[in-house]
Amino acid sequence: MEWTGLNELRERYLSFFESKDHLRLPSFSLVPQGDKSLLLINAGMAPLKKYFTGELTPPRARVTTCQKCIRTPDIERVGKTARHGTYFEMLGNFSFGDYFKREAAAWAWEFCTKVMQMDPARLFVSVFYEDDEAFGIWTKEIGVAEDHMVRLGREDNFWELGAGPCGPCSEIYYDRGEAYGCGSPDCKVGCDCDRYVEFWNLVFTQFSNDGNGNYSNLEKRNIDTGMGLERLACICQGVDNLFEVDTVQNIMKHVMRIAGLRYHDDAQKDVSLRVITDHIRSTTMLVGDGVLPSNEGRGYVLRRLLRRAARHGRLIGIGDPFLTELAETVIAENRSAYPILEEKKAYILRVIANEEENFGRTIDAGLQLLTKTIGAVEGRRLSGADAFKLADTYGFPIDLTREIVEEQGLALDEEGYAALALEQRERSRNARKDAGADGWKQKGLATNGLPETAFIGYESDNAQANILAIFVDGEARETVALGENALIVLDRTPFYPEGGGQTCDTGILSANERDFQVTAVSKTTDGVILHQGYAAQGDGFAVGDTVAAQINGEDRAAIRRNHTAAHLLHAALRKVLGDHVEQAGQSVTAKSVRFDYTHFEAPTTDQLRAVVNEINTAIWAAIPVETQVLSIEEAKSRGAMALFGEKYGETVRVVAVDGVSTELCGGTHARNTGNLGLFFVLYESSVASGVRRVEAVTAANTVTRIDALQGALRQTAMVLKTSNTSELETRAAVVMAELKQKEQEIAKLSARLAEHQVRNLLQRAEQIGSVRFVSASFDGVDAENLRAMCDIAMQSGGAAAALLVTKTDKGTLQFAAAASADAVKLGVHAGNLVRTAAQTAGGSGGGKPSSAMAGGKDPAKREAALEAGKAALEAMLNEMPKK
Repeated sequence: MEWTGLNELRERYLSFFESKDHLRLPSFSLVPQGDKSLLLINAGMAPLKKYFTGELTPPRARVTTCQKCIRTPDIERVGKTARHGTYFEMLGNFSFGDYFKREAAAWAWEFCTKVMQMDPARLFVSVFYEDDEAFGIWTKEIGVAEDHMVRLGREDNFWELGAGPCGPCSEIYYDRGEAYGCGSPDCKVGCDCDRYVEFWNLVFTQFSNDGNGNYSNLEKRNIDTGMGLERLACICQGVDNLFEVDTVQNIMKHVMRIAGLRYHDDAQKDVSLRVITDHIRSTTMLVGDGVLPSNEGRGYVLRRLLRRAARHGRLIGIGDPFLTELAETVIAENRSAYPILEEKKAYILRVIANEEENFGRTIDAGLQLLTKTIGAVEGRRLSGADAFKLADTYGFPIDLTREIVEEQGLALDEEGYAALALEQRERSRNARKDAGADGWKQKGLATNGLPETAFIGYESDNAQANILAIFVDGEARETVALGENALIVLDRTPFYPEGGGQTCDTGILSANERDFQVTAVSKTTDGVILHQGYAAQGDGFAVGDTVAAQINGEDRAAIRRNHTAAHLLHAALRKVLGDHVEQAGQSVTAKSVRFDYTHFEAPTTDQLRAVVNEINTAIWAAIPVETQVLSIEEAKSRGAMALFGEKYGETVRVVAVDGVSTELCGGTHARNTGNLGLFFVLYESSVASGVRRVEAVTAANTVTRIDALQGALRQTAMVLKTSNTSELETRAAVVMAELKQKEQEIAKLSARLAEHQVRNLLQRAEQIGSVRFVSASFDGVDAENLRAMCDIAMQSGGAAAALLVTKTDKGTLQFAAAASADAVKLGVHAGNLVRTAAQTAGGSGGGKPSSAMAGGKDPAKREAALEAGKAALEAMLNEMPKK
């Protein structure tokens, strides 16, 4: 067996199965499409699930793929061992009711022994202990020696997930030799040592489990195989783990160059090298598939991976941002298989750079907060709530918190943190479960036998159609009566189902003075369009009826205009802000267009004005909007933009505005840009890290908004006592200047009042030992003046200390403390003084020996707090060693 690079291995595998009449499909996005049960694609067969269940028809009965996968349950172990990683590629060949065990086994053996030239003496095969058929195929037909066959139990060699399709497995193992064994005379396939490496799993899906342990034969049997590409590379390259595989090692070498380290010189630094190498692979692939950092869902996975990598960079002495450099190497190593990485390179690097910069600021702020929190710890234990707040609110890694806490000789409430983290994960999981849910879920509808609905809405707003099915409360019915809510399926329809960010059409189905009001429209995975609504007039409808389907034409025209506006906006943003801009979501309705896009700072006023000018220039040029159905290759060759995460078929619909925009899109559009009339931005804002939003209107909605804006301007002019709206800016500037002057006058008066109050307090100061102590309680004094009063008290000279408290407008307490230089020399510490007082009132805080602030929660205890502060001062002076 000769050494073979990872990229060549991938190509050899896919080409081999193409020679066996398999259709090669590109890797699906890491973001699951139409599957809310998964956060990220974690197995080769995951994107093909609906082909196996029969929900969708596969493009061919034989398919082969190399699928990008992410798994993060063991993220804490990544780096600590060389076995664990979060990103991997899974090779697979699949049969949907076509070939079965005989072909799957024979081709697997042929690939291993003929294509890869593995020594058959080093190959072992396991089968399910009851699967005599597979055992016979391997031994009698393929020729595997019986002493190289192993029968294993249900746990190892039978695949099933509760009720549904299931079946026995065969696994192929490679014997790496005695040097990798455990030394036990019983060492064999199934041993936990590193000698026998399982690298290919063949699942023979032939049974259906009813959920009670009863199995029946499937009418159509399937094949689902999976082989880890990196694991195959380890075998073919003679290396011990994935971090030594050629493409992965090239990434690690780049890390070593930046850090000035060598692998295997320092075990602890090796952990960081492996973490960074693995996580930058995952990060680059996730961003390339359109995932953006956030605090929930897959965005949280990305943020955690990226920040973990950045933090380990700091641990090995990399002070400056460095992850974009590594991402370039990841792209270079993978662009032959995933050209999208090269196409989106600028965008990927920008997202990573932005998040790394944000984390740099976060980690510095987090360190300050952690230091402050540790200073206030009681009982030598940091609470789980504090640790969770650092992680959840500030993005400060729990492992870094744990490390710093241990360095300070403290303990961490791991159980409290884990409980809060579990609650957060449950909230995130529930949010995912609820995402996209509405009051008329399609789950359980018996639509499988219905033909795909013919959509004619591109050409017409109305059609004669036949009712194929009616569903009431999820059950198939022959009729729907007056007043009942129902879902109706037609053979053809002009109603656009909600999708691609475009809202659905509404309208009416009518026949012989009978009306069914359509209030919402959706589409099932197998192309059946569901018309939701209620029988509004007449004696209802029945399956087989012919109806006139009519959409709301006025709303459709407005939706068309706004969807075309979204395309013009996308193109204008890319032209003005840069090619890194990508669509991150949109909502197109009859009232407005809301467009989310990737960008890492607020556009300037001039940039936003330029975007609007670009769009209106295209509108006033009255350019025809043309649509064509093309092959995906031809569409891309014409420069058509595809959206992140979307999976396209062999043919696609292209919407083009000549010289301005070309996109793949299934939505409805204006016939001409001139139909849009005028484009007007309502607002631009940030919606998430690296994602911004524009909401805008067109045509008549623009006029409505401008009228409302003019009315608001006139009302504002009246308030500012000017009759001319053109003078608003000047008048507002005058009013603001007057307000600023008044604020300055108030500040001067407040300072004089504070000084007067402090002078009075000094006359009533207590003498505690050698220190003159001032304490007092106020109402409504702001924090700045409270601090200023403390400073004034310190100007009297000699050893002095002050502790002041005020009740705020919100009903809480604000404390301020100060100690003069002479008092500090005597052992007085303002930070400890104010902390004791605040804790008495249910609060916390602290600060420097000379000056400190704190907050309290219980106003009823402010006098007690001052007494506690006084007692603390006395204790400090008593602890000062006598000379």
